[in-house]
Amino acid sequence: MIRGLTKAGLGNIESDEQYIAYAARYGFGAVDLNPLSFVQTYGIGQAQHLLESNQVIIGSADLPVEWRLTDEQFREGLPNLVAMAEASAALNVNKCCTYILPSTDQPAASFMAAATKRLRLCADILDAFGIRLGLEFVGCHHLRTQWKNPFIWRVEDTLDWINTIHAPNVGLLVDSYHWHTNGLEMNELLKLKREQVVHVHINDACDLPIEELKDGERLYPGEGVIDLSGFLKNLKTIGYNDVVAQEVLAPASELDVESRLAKSKAGFDLVFSF
Repeated sequence: MIRGLTKAGLGNIESDEQYIAYAARYGFGAVDLNPLSFVQTYGIGQAQHLLESNQVIIGSADLPVEWRLTDEQFREGLPNLVAMAEASAALNVNKCCTYILPSTDQPAASFMAAATKRLRLCADILDAFGIRLGLEFVGCHHLRTQWKNPFIWRVEDTLDWINTIHAPNVGLLVDSYHWHTNGLEMNELLKLKREQVVHVHINDACDLPIEELKDGERLYPGEGVIDLSGFLKNLKTIGYNDVVAQEVLAPASELDVESRLAKSKAGFDLVFSF
């Protein structure tokens, strides 16, 4: 598996060039970033050079359309999605991801019907460029009642929805924190098939009842109670050998960027020792 980073939890990184250089310096082989803005900033040639010279790949991009609100807002984002997909293909990026909030102010049935159509269209556009779409279920209990109507937060329900979207390039983004807040054992990962997993996020949790864990209070890998070595081992067992990207959504820290990167590296070294 490839050790990866997101910018979450790393503090103020001035540029994608610095982000990539830091990743390489601390032993990470992948970064999650926006391929379109990267190419727009540096040009395709320099963007490719920055990645190749640091031996770093782009693990995944965020889905750049607003699929949760109105049809008009969704349609307005489609040209940007095409442009992002073109930039991704030029940089050999083959994954794009988005998250599913576990509640919504909209009626759940009509929201699901609209979102299914929108995500299917996104998947079709991405598929034309050889890109998979990962959907991240969000398990945190406080978000299940944040908005009026409950929606989706379980793995099984997300997989059922993926079957309803019915696009061959759609699968899961599996996040260790959301796996944990769903109350799932690590051996339950073995129920997944390799082709169902598009991308992986890794982070840790405080020693609290899962009902009390907040989405924005995560720990660096190896600092909490999640069996991350078991998480990684079981992903490897089902055949996942792609990017595992740290995503630490947490309160502001006084540590500088390089101290946070050093913590990240130490955490990865610990949990990858299986």
